[in-house]
Parts: sequence; C-alpha cells; structure tokens
Amino acid sequence: MIKLLFNYLIFPGFLFAATAGLFACWLDRKISARLQWRVGPPWHQNFTDIFKLLGKETIVPQGVRATFLIAPCIGLLSVVLVAAILGQAIISPAPGFSGDLIVVIYLLTIPPISSVIGAFASRNPLASIGASREIKMIIAYELPFLLAVVAVIVKSAGAIKFSGILEHQANFHSTALSLSGILALIVCIFSVQAKLGFAPFDISEAEQELMAGVLIEYSGAALAVFKLTKAIMLYTLPVLLTVLFLGKDISAGFLVPKFLLFLIIAVLIKNTNPRLRVDQAVRFFWRLPLVLATAAVIAAVFGF
Repeated sequence: MIKLLFNYLIFPGFLFAATAGLFACWLDRKISARLQWRVGPPWHQNFTDIFKLLGKETIVPQGVRATFLIAPCIGLLSVVLVAAILGQAIISPAPGFSGDLIVVIYLLTIPPISSVIGAFASRNPLASIGASREIKMIIAYELPFLLAVVAVIVKSAGAIKFSGILEHQANFHSTALSLSGILALIVCIFSVQAKLGFAPFDISEAEQELMAGVLIEYSGAALAVFKLTKAIMLYTLPVLLTVLFLGKDISAGFLVPKFLLFLIIAVLIKNTNPRLRVDQAVRFFWRLPLVLATAAVIAAVFGF
C-alpha cells in the first residue's frame, strides 16, 4: 500500500509528472521565444505561476454548481493516473496489468471532457462556445488516433499491454521503422497536437476570439489545476508516443532525447501554423489523418 501511494503521489506519479510537465512547458515557451527572437522566461517561471495562482482567490460565478470546481480535479486525476501507468511501464514493464494501453487511451479523453464540463457549468456564453468547439475537436481527432493505436497493436502481435508492445519492439525493431508505424506516427503527432490544444488546433481557447474560451471563468487554484493538467499532458503524451513508436530502447539515456524530439516537433508545429477554424480542423482530421490511419491498420494486418 505504501509503495502504491509512493508510485502515484511521488514517482512516477503526481510530483514527478508535475515537475517534468512544468519543465516541458518552460521548454515550449523558451523555444517559442527563440523562434520569435525573444529571450524567453527563466526556468522557474511556470513553477512561480502555479504557486502564485494557488495563493489567489478562486472566484466562482454566481449560481453555478459544484461541477464547476470538481471538473478541473477530475482532469488532473486522470492525467496523473496516465503518468503513473506510463512511468511504471517504463521502469518495470512486467508488473503492468492487461489492457493498460486501453485504460490510458480512455483516461486521456477525460481532461478535454473535464474542461467542457467546467465551461458549461460556468454559464458563460464565450465558455460555452469554446466548449462546443472542444467537443467537435474531440469527435474529430479521436477516431484517427484510435485507429493509429490499433495499427500499433496489430503490429505488436495483438498486444494491448505496454509490456507486450515494448517487448515486441525490443525483439525486432521500433514500430516507427515500418510502413504502418510511420503512417500511424504521423496521425498520432497531429492528434497529440490537438489533445494539447496547440496551434493550429487551439480553437477552444482562442484568445483573440474567445479571450480564454473554456477557461474564461476560472481563476485562482481552479485555474492552476487546469494549467497543471495541461503541463502534465505535455509530459505524458510525448512519453506515450515514445513508448508506442520508439520503444526499442527506453533507458534514460535514450528516453530523454526521444521525448525531447516529440516535444520539439509539437512546439515547431505550434509556432509555424495559423489557427484553423473548427470546421477546417474537423475536415482535416476526417480526411488525411483518417485515411492514413486506415492505411496504417491495413498495412499492419499485412505485416508492413
């Protein structure tokens, strides 16, 4: 019981994931600043922002339900569980439970849904518009993302457990070194970009149109929880891509460069593409990524 609490609260759970996520956010801001010929913030800026928000008053709109405050906590809890499961799979794959990949996929859908619930609970018109956009985005990117994951499962001899996927890559080669793996990886990169709410898919928070969109009514500790959830997502999603596609060697010396590779790709896409309209984003995911994901599944079935 003590070991379980340590895993979920300290390492590789909440404390480690939050620290790694806030550092990843700093890298995001630093790289973005350099691309724009700015210096960027110091390494501790994101930690300072979180602690500052935790000390501020949380303003709750009049007449809203407890859902408004519960929603961010649900999103944070789900992403912490994902970080703990992924971390445990990397540290010692054998004790993992059957179907942990499926559990992680389900848990990763909860943070955006929690932001939708909180936005509707706030009763703010702009937040409701942002929530509506977020729902459309979830519908758009989840199907290609799930098909890409299915391609990885088929390529890994039907393994729905991280240990099986990692073992298959250790015995043969990384999933990304096959045709089906490359196609699935391309789809997952776009889907992860949308899950993170990065441009060109930052539609639900569109500052120039909706100010903060789904988060417009949040302040203080509740806003800090949402920002911390997004930071941990920025850590867990590149790790997930590393495990699924570049898992032949996941020792610390190889895991960190692979993680940084996916993080830098996400930041570069974010800084080199304008925001899409929600209808453009939906059409995009239901065309090219959906076709590529379907092709990846077919190629994996035939062993390519």
